[in-house]
Amino acid sequence: MRSLVMSIFLYACESWTLTADTQRRVQAMEMRCLRKLLGITYRDHISNEEVRNRTLQAIGPHEDLFTAVKRRKLKWSSGLAKTILQGTVQGGRRRGRQKKRWEDNIQEWTGMTLGAAMRKAEGREEWKELVAKSSVAPQRSTKTTE
Repeated sequence: MRSLVMSIFLYACESWTLTADTQRRVQAMEMRCLRKLLGITYRDHISNEEVRNRTLQAIGPHEDLFTAVKRRKLKWSSGLAKTILQGTVQGGRRRGRQKKRWEDNIQEWTGMTLGAAMRKAEGREEWKELVAKSSVAPQRSTKTTE
């Protein structure tokens, strides 16, 4: 799964805007792949938590897919994206509830403004530490569907 499926799935994930719906879909895709890998169908009535435990026993500890997306997105934001994001666009945002932007994810995960995160990205070691801290605790949905 790691060599083929993950590399295809994670292609260009750095540019995604991640919403709660996207997170749910990524986790569902990962669970489908794990079930297929272990030969478990939904008719077997095995919970997702049990599938994760069996995966842990079969292949050892691994990074979940959503955490990998977050880590890649944070890493990418310190590189080429820095020059693109600092450009300004004429005009303002629309009225009403604002759509979630790419930079909103970075601000949410790092706990600092985009400008502060970009300044921190200038120091490689500080940025690596920040990325490691931000992606350590994967956020899993507490809903269980069966």
